[in-house]
Amino acid sequence: MTGLDGEILEPDDVSGNTTRGADESSVRAGFWRTFGKAAKQIPLAEDVVAAYYCALDPKTPAKAKAVLLGALAYFIMPMDAVPDILALVGFSDDIAVLTLAIATVRSHLTEAHRIAARKSIADLAADKTKA
Repeated sequence: MTGLDGEILEPDDVSGNTTRGADESSVRAGFWRTFGKAAKQIPLAEDVVAAYYCALDPKTPAKAKAVLLGALAYFIMPMDAVPDILALVGFSDDIAVLTLAIATVRSHLTEAHRIAARKSIADLAADKTKA
């Protein structure tokens, strides 16, 4: 979305380990679309976007990536426990899952992830004001 993927995220882990698969592809494909719809309803927007960058960062340990990718995949699923189309409560289950995942791997969220998150959110807001 913002070009920050290339600055923070490398194509593959240098060690040869990779967690790319269906979950990562799904998250990459659907995150920004879902986040754009939910941004006003998400109280921890910066943490959620930082978690996105952390999950895709090759330096993040595999267990932390798995936790974050699972939570982010749940976030972008069109059908879940509480349908996202329901006003005010639609993203509540998604936020609960994301909050737990972020709390579990908080030590792996770096300042680079947070900077990228702030920039992406600012870019998204600027794009919306232009539209």
